[in-house]
Amino acid sequence: MRIELLAAAARHPAARPGGAPALQPLDLQVAEGEHLAVIGPSGAGKTTLLQLLACTLPPSQGQLRLGDTDPWQLPRRQLQALRGRLFLAPQVPPLPPRQRVVTAVLAGRLPAMGLWESLASLFRPTLLEPAWQALRQFDLEDKLFERVDRLSGGERQRIGLARALLAPARLWLVDEPLSALDPTRSKQAIGALVGQARQRGVTLVTTLHQVDVALAHFPRIVGLRDGALAFDLPTAEVSPERLARLYAQREDELHGALPLAAPEGRETPPPAVMHCR
Repeated sequence: MRIELLAAAARHPAARPGGAPALQPLDLQVAEGEHLAVIGPSGAGKTTLLQLLACTLPPSQGQLRLGDTDPWQLPRRQLQALRGRLFLAPQVPPLPPRQRVVTAVLAGRLPAMGLWESLASLFRPTLLEPAWQALRQFDLEDKLFERVDRLSGGERQRIGLARALLAPARLWLVDEPLSALDPTRSKQAIGALVGQARQRGVTLVTTLHQVDVALAHFPRIVGLRDGALAFDLPTAEVSPERLARLYAQREDELHGALPLAAPEGRETPPPAVMHCR
């Protein structure tokens, strides 16, 4: 799926009137099947950008186009159908704690299911083989019938990524997919995510806290700071000097000194408010 932002800005609905937008007007084009990483210090607008692309947050000015379509000009039913072709993986996956892993992973297929099929899958999951194969990409195949609340934060995060492999989506929008993973798991997970996106020909936009991972796995890097576009470059042109300016006075984040979540293997409580995508 092709993406085009035309002087697009975004403001959260609860934002104070007159305050600066979370995402300032920017132009961005992403070709169909292209992969890019979005980096920048905390509060740069990375998650807001993904929400804008996922059509969960409308532009406060400018325009978003997905393919040849302005999503916010569509009737409600067509907008819902378009959202079914997008996959948004939040940093903390919204997984009900008493749900089985197989059900959580198969939830990625919900946009392609009819009402009765989706209801039946809650009680008797089908497609066990595709679910097992998706989990296998992230070394979680042995967790197929585990309950979500018995998993570590890192395992839940990888389940959120495995959902993408079952989703009928042409655009994957992945927010900080490695924040709860140790370096070994991070390398395996990002390799699986990028490899599967390439194999399936989907467009992939990922925000990353780990700058070294972004530079190692993505051919294009977008830098955001204070809601503004700092640079949009091929990876080979992202110099240490550019990174130093992007993370000025936030050097601890550039070098990964501040973890965003508990490391892999350490239990973290599920979010207080949860829902299935």
